[in-house]
Amino acid sequence: MVLERIFRAVIMGPPGSGKGTVSSRIVQSFGLKHLSSGDILRTNINAKTELGLLVKSCIDQGQLIPDDVISRLMLSNFKDMDQYSWLLDGFPRTVAQAESLDSMCTVDTVINLDVPFQTIKERLTSRWVHMPSGRVYNIDFNPPKIPGLDDVTGEPLTQRDDDTPETVTRRLKAYEYQTQPVLEYYRSKGVLETFTGTETNKIWPHIHAFLSKKLPYTQEARGQA
Repeated sequence: MVLERIFRAVIMGPPGSGKGTVSSRIVQSFGLKHLSSGDILRTNINAKTELGLLVKSCIDQGQLIPDDVISRLMLSNFKDMDQYSWLLDGFPRTVAQAESLDSMCTVDTVINLDVPFQTIKERLTSRWVHMPSGRVYNIDFNPPKIPGLDDVTGEPLTQRDDDTPETVTRRLKAYEYQTQPVLEYYRSKGVLETFTGTETNKIWPHIHAFLSKKLPYTQEARGQA
């Protein structure tokens, strides 16, 4: 007998912490629906929706996307999500965004990937991206099947300009400054679970064991959500 239970999780971690890899494993193992802020942003920008155009204008001008805009954009995709278990990646990034999310639904757990900054710097300099889809590869631990080419489309991969050591350091410090209050917010609510390590393959078993306790029945129901 399968227990019908809605479970909502958020995954957090600095750029290069392995969020993409961990997210895909969670989705595959537990049947959660993956909600990526990057995917939602790209979809709305490409479709030239009202919010997509507003976001693109901010990006083109080098401005931060206002909390209310990104919250409206993300939450507009949640209209039919009350019937699904899901994993949210890339949102919220500020306390204001977290409060907006709370106003719409209850987050059951927040998975925080705590990876040393030095490890991340080494990873990001080895990172290659398929820009149209956002798929990320790493030549050290998650290489493409054919070097330099995307696994799905066969199109060329590129290395982002901001994956230089100096830029990475700035990005990591910015992430820490912006996100620490969000982690504290969720810690105060008792839903924050932090997993520390330098290798995704060593962190993953702990995450899997944690979610297996939280979701004892959904493993049998993966793919049905």
